[in-house]
Amino acid sequence: MISKTRASRNPWISLLLAVVAALAAVLTAPGATAHAAGPGGGTVRHGLSQPDYSYADAIREAVWVDTGLDGDGDGRTDRVAVDIVRPAEPAKAGRKVPVIMDASPYYSCCGRGNESQIKTYDAAGAIVQAPLFYDNYFVPRGYATVLVDLAGTDRSDGCVDIGGPSDIQSAKAVVDWLGGRAKGYSARAGGHGVKATWTTGAVGMIGKSWDGTIANGVAATGVKGLKTIVPISSISSWYDYYFQQGAPLQDGPEWLSDYVESDGAHAACAGQQQKIIDGSPRDGDWTSFWNARDYFKDAGKVRASVFAVQGTQDLNVRTKNFGQWWQALSEHGVERKVWLSQTGHVDPFDYRRSAWVPTLQRWFDHYLLGVDNGIQREPMADIERSVDHWTTDGVWPPAGTRDTALSLGAGVGAGADDGLGTLGTGRPKAGTESFTDDPDLWEEDWAASADTATPEKTSFTTGVLAKDLRISGGGTVTVTAASSTTSAHLSAVLVDLGPATIRDFLGGGEGITTLDTRSCYGESTAGDSACYLDTAADSESVDHTVFSRGWADLGHYRSPDHGVALTPGKPYTITIQLAATDHVVPAGHRLALIVAGTDGGLILPPDTTPKVTVDLEHSVLRLPLAGGAGGLRTADRPAAPRLLSPLRTTAPATSFTAAELG
Repeated sequence: MISKTRASRNPWISLLLAVVAALAAVLTAPGATAHAAGPGGGTVRHGLSQPDYSYADAIREAVWVDTGLDGDGDGRTDRVAVDIVRPAEPAKAGRKVPVIMDASPYYSCCGRGNESQIKTYDAAGAIVQAPLFYDNYFVPRGYATVLVDLAGTDRSDGCVDIGGPSDIQSAKAVVDWLGGRAKGYSARAGGHGVKATWTTGAVGMIGKSWDGTIANGVAATGVKGLKTIVPISSISSWYDYYFQQGAPLQDGPEWLSDYVESDGAHAACAGQQQKIIDGSPRDGDWTSFWNARDYFKDAGKVRASVFAVQGTQDLNVRTKNFGQWWQALSEHGVERKVWLSQTGHVDPFDYRRSAWVPTLQRWFDHYLLGVDNGIQREPMADIERSVDHWTTDGVWPPAGTRDTALSLGAGVGAGADDGLGTLGTGRPKAGTESFTDDPDLWEEDWAASADTATPEKTSFTTGVLAKDLRISGGGTVTVTAASSTTSAHLSAVLVDLGPATIRDFLGGGEGITTLDTRSCYGESTAGDSACYLDTAADSESVDHTVFSRGWADLGHYRSPDHGVALTPGKPYTITIQLAATDHVVPAGHRLALIVAGTDGGLILPPDTTPKVTVDLEHSVLRLPLAGGAGGLRTADRPAAPRLLSPLRTTAPATSFTAAELG
């Protein structure tokens, strides 16, 4: 409805009022406040907290928080060490600040970040070097940084239990202490009580690998006060770090707990070590041990927002962990954001630093300081489409993505049943293809010979694509297969057949190279520099790209709970989960599905060497395609011969060191 109002008698008054109103609108617009006070009294300009406080004069202190557990069995509850760096100025003025927290087992054994920084202390036991840039950058901006030694590591009591109740309680207890719900002390034993009266109780957890895994696990408890988490290349189910659907991905977890545990904990934690061994048998069966380390089943308890970061070529913490966590958070309506890079197990500080730091700051400013800077209304996903080229999506997977069934067809002509087949949207037809397991070969060998009949794999390819084909999310391969022996491991990989320049995720830097120059993020002291080695993309030219993978033990065809010996010659049906990805197969390329046995270096072999026969009529590939079935269009022309790039022969080790895990 349009209303009529009486015009002002003085047009200059009307003009002046209009100008004042417009200026007020600009100054009070979200993210545009010229100077606003955050909870700690600091200023906010253009939606960003400003470095108002001195890092050199920051308060540095240590507190030991009671976890309420007695993991080492010494008759008293365990205390975990908490190192704190916080700005002095708000404390003197009686103003409270929020917390950025990183709980880790790596602060003394292995180090954090690209430069493997460890904690260092002065003679009084106050922290001097806090690893990573969080304290240097965020303390001057009105945050406290809190670094927690997980139970059984560094200066903490208790035992490491590989993501189990003790690990999670180590960090949750600190969140509770920051919120006034747990007890803290001035010493590891004895000492006086210490309360966190200086904080608002608003906590954001961050970390890469095991550190980010702890953030996932603590969020899944629904603990009060945890406002946001930023898990980077992190685990959502420890079973899926060590197995996939019964197939062992690497050796058992007991070596890792032994590696990170402090010298003082080793003798006291022998019993806990045995519990880890007993609870994680190498047969691939799901046990109560794994159930206690499964966080995504509790995604409905998550109160915190989640900013997830994942390398789509991470062969350490593989993207199945990210995909199932993201899906569960989506189903429960958790506010979330994601960055997907083409790297391996790499922190975004080391592949997109200039964009990462301000993005992370805006995220924390919004969720911990309450700044309305609009970040929660921006596109949900940033995706590295090619080396250092990023695109965005309003939601992820993008709207219009639909699961699409692709049938596996037999080869034609004299080479039928030679391991070369077709992939398309047509109706499945009767036929078989066979392969013999060869643990000495792996997915790069298979992909390099995708168009050549070889005995260790079956390869199914589309025709040449007439338009770009985008796969967003995690697919599945349902395989009906018979083994010639009593055991068989299956691998399924998706391959983009065509030339590209990609990050060399199999290189030593997993897609980055470290330079000799440094750039600074925050303020430095004599003992803690804010200047870090720069990096650049490490790229290579290839003629194929493996971009999604899945593995399974055929004996676990019924469920992961219990595997069985196979009856030779009897067909079994199993659905292999493919790792989440976001990949565009360009027009002019082809898509291949390769089904084979042991993916050497990525899974361990079975105890036999089977020949496996795949029933094509009862096998199917399902992929989340942009545009659904209409997204897959092939041209009526033969594939161009591929100019083979040098074979990438170095497979990853099936056991990672603790430093590689971090």
